[in-house]
Amino acid sequence: MSENKKLIPKRRFKEFENTDAWEQHELGDLAEIVRGASPRPIQNPKWFDQNSEIGWLRISDVTEQNGRIHFLEQRISEAGQGKTRVLHSSHLLLSIAATVGKPVINYVPTGVHDGFLIFLNPKFDLEFMFQWLEMFRPQWQKYGQPGSQVNLNSDLVKNQKIFIPSLGEQKEISSFFTNLDQTIAFQQRKLEKMKSMKSAYLSEMFPAEGERKPKRRFPGFTDDWEQRELGKVAKFRRGSFPQPYGLEKWYGGINEMPFVQVVDVDDNLRLVSDTKQKISLLAQPKSVFVPQGKVLVTLQGSIGRVAINQYPAYVDRTLLIFESYNIHIDEIFWAYIIQKKFDIEKQKAPGGTIKTITKEVLAKFSVSIPSYDEQQKIGSFFDNLDQTIAFQQKKLEKLKNIKKAYLNEMFI
Repeated sequence: MSENKKLIPKRRFKEFENTDAWEQHELGDLAEIVRGASPRPIQNPKWFDQNSEIGWLRISDVTEQNGRIHFLEQRISEAGQGKTRVLHSSHLLLSIAATVGKPVINYVPTGVHDGFLIFLNPKFDLEFMFQWLEMFRPQWQKYGQPGSQVNLNSDLVKNQKIFIPSLGEQKEISSFFTNLDQTIAFQQRKLEKMKSMKSAYLSEMFPAEGERKPKRRFPGFTDDWEQRELGKVAKFRRGSFPQPYGLEKWYGGINEMPFVQVVDVDDNLRLVSDTKQKISLLAQPKSVFVPQGKVLVTLQGSIGRVAINQYPAYVDRTLLIFESYNIHIDEIFWAYIIQKKFDIEKQKAPGGTIKTITKEVLAKFSVSIPSYDEQQKIGSFFDNLDQTIAFQQKKLEKLKNIKKAYLNEMFI
């Protein structure tokens, strides 16, 4: 392959296919790269003033707005402005602390602290370089030791080599990715709206603590929900696994089966599509087999996460299995009852986290149960809603993967 071929990306717009190859530069040749500055001590309230027109950029703003800063809640005072770098127009920034390597563009007046680099007087299209930095972000890891925090500084960034095309081609690439990012953002908002809607329905379609009726019901249902102790409604037990953990003979091999652990409990009351571990034929008699369609809840780590297993599996001792019921219970409805109950208990717990829970305490939990017909209506409603949310989530993931592929093919 000729040197010229190496300087052309895999995918290129037709109007640029027969134009010049991309040119190599160092980032420091394309902009004046300087570090932000922070007033000290940063906790001093004199540096901040909520009436100021200048915002103060924090790492949380970068993560919440995905690097595109349209609003800054915290404002920096006139005194603080004298101790930092203030940008009155849009600039390209690069995070060098916490969210290392994350590119940022400010669209509002911004005070920039010392956890960011600023690209001043750029000789490139801002959006083009934003996308290039997104593509290159994993490569900054080469400057860190395995398992340690990556440390970036202005010299490392200035010396980083980059291939760039003409300004006209840069703008075409920028326009393409701007449109793609807008599509991704729209899908993200759509997904968040559906999740918020589900949250609202959950709060209205189940009785509040101490209440006998929910705020919102399907037509034809008016009776009070019955208060019962969980242990009198359901029969449950913990899973199991041969000890000690980690022995090779307990995992994989011929006739292996899915082995469900806490890490395998996913969102929307589902398990992950493929468990992290498979249990061997030798270990299976020492574990607990659970047929498809049973409600599971985590008892260690992140306590209170709920799933209905969508495939037969063996279950670890770190999860609880609802095996059967003493009354007519819809499994999907029951999963939501358990999830909601644990959410209530988390709110009562110090720090919002349940540290531990015993079978005896769980058996005493009070749960509200409607008629079986109403259970089915509620279960079906939320199951359909979860399927819609999962579909929208997959669409978002697909769009993100498409962007990732384009980034790899449209840059060198």
